Amino acid sequence: MSVTGEGIPDDVPPSTLADTVLHRLPAAYAAAADPERAAQNRAYMRDVAPFLGLTSPVRRALYRTVLEGLPRPDEADCTAVALRCWRLPEREYHYFAVDFLRRNVTHCSSGLLPVVRHLLTAVSWWDTVDLLAAHVVGGLVAADRGLTADMDAWIEDEGRWLVRAALLHQLRYRERTDTGRLFGYCARRPGHGDFFVRKAVGWCLREYAKTDPDAVRAFVAGHRTRLAPLSVREALRNIGP
Repeated sequence: MSVTGEGIPDDVPPSTLADTVLHRLPAAYAAAADPERAAQNRAYMRDVAPFLGLTSPVRRALYRTVLEGLPRPDEADCTAVALRCWRLPEREYHYFAVDFLRRNVTHCSSGLLPVVRHLLTAVSWWDTVDLLAAHVVGGLVAADRGLTADMDAWIEDEGRWLVRAALLHQLRYRERTDTGRLFGYCARRPGHGDFFVRKAVGWCLREYAKTDPDAVRAFVAGHRTRLAPLSVREALRNIGP
């Protein structure tokens, strides 16, 4: 995927489905906008983007309306819808893209990962990063273990969001978790200077503790002097020391 100087991918594939979605979507969402709620949402999300002020139930209903009667998308459709939604300023369009990818990731190949990487690093905040990491990146890596090499690169990235995505991509794996990478990634970033990375270290450990609490306790015990207190609290929240 090539990128323009402004950081926007310049090779969005043609897609009749995306044309229809991007024709219907702004009209449907704008009609339901709530300016007062939009201002509250924007403040809560630290001004990452403007909002339309749509509640989750409204977004879910409009999602179905926008896609009504459309065929199942292929990878080019997913790429086009996601990138074109990301070019729209309001955050709810980004949420639409995330939901669209979550529901259709099984129709996509490892070739979608560079697109998702762009979404993780453009207009980035936890509200889109976490869902993309756990549901989209996680799905792609589960289907193609060759993508673990990309995760190994992401965990070393200088930016916080790719590091967080690498930590969280196995969040839903449970018994299928690659524990070597899970614990290895946490050991590589034990005292990271960013809150969101420290939180992610604890979160991925806490989630895996539902599968193997003893392994998590042992890891924390062995790395307690290096792990941030926040990470330790999160990891042991439901299982105790």
